[in-house]
Amino acid sequence: MTTGAEPNDDIETTGKPRRSRVSGMDRALQVLDFLYETGAPSGVYAIAKAVGAPLSTAYVIVDDMVEKNLLSRDADGLVWLGDRLYHYGLAYARSLDFLGVATREMHDLGRVVSETIQLCGRDGDYMQVLAMADGPGHFQVTSRVGTRVPLNWTASGRLLVGHLPADERLELFRRCARTSPTGRADIDPATLSAQAESTLAARLSIQAGESDYAVACVAAPILDDKGNCAATISIVLPEQKILDDRAFYADHVRVSAERIEKMMGWRSH
Repeated sequence: MTTGAEPNDDIETTGKPRRSRVSGMDRALQVLDFLYETGAPSGVYAIAKAVGAPLSTAYVIVDDMVEKNLLSRDADGLVWLGDRLYHYGLAYARSLDFLGVATREMHDLGRVVSETIQLCGRDGDYMQVLAMADGPGHFQVTSRVGTRVPLNWTASGRLLVGHLPADERLELFRRCARTSPTGRADIDPATLSAQAESTLAARLSIQAGESDYAVACVAAPILDDKGNCAATISIVLPEQKILDDRAFYADHVRVSAERIEKMMGWRSH
């Protein structure tokens, strides 16, 4: 918010009033909470009175929020929740729907292949594990939910940026490529950019021993309705298994990714 914090009366231990401050962000949240709780458009005077803000401060906050489409103002001057909040809500709802659908498929795939399954997404220069279903055996996977690793270390990392324009991919890998613990992950930006494009086109990315010794990952992209890689689903397993039966794991992970896309309405056939 553009407004600064404004003072409120408080009492010090000396008995004299002291001036505490409420941030512009706090005031904005108070306005939104008030409108949400009342469930109807309101005037600025009523908002100021309800949240305990000076009227001049309330006008500044509300005007700023209207300008940013966080609030809307009708012909009578009453304000209500704005279009921007609606779009934020839609994005949040879609993310909840996606995780629910994808998590169910993740567990189904785990039962079929009897290996650890992960859902991964992009967090800036990193790949992050969003959800995980442990396999039934004793094979240990070090990357748990919430783990973030450089994009160039993993099969999923390359897929997650494969839809970006070539110049963006190059710049991204120039900035974020790091040497992996095993030293086997590629760090050349041009090579990584080409791999990201080709693996997305093939709807399959496989890495073995690049981030962890003797660990392999077989990943497939989950593409949204614009063809962007929204996330990946992957099978994490001992490296030897992918060498023994590559097609088995590749086919199953691709089918799972396509099934998630269909359930989300992102894939028509």
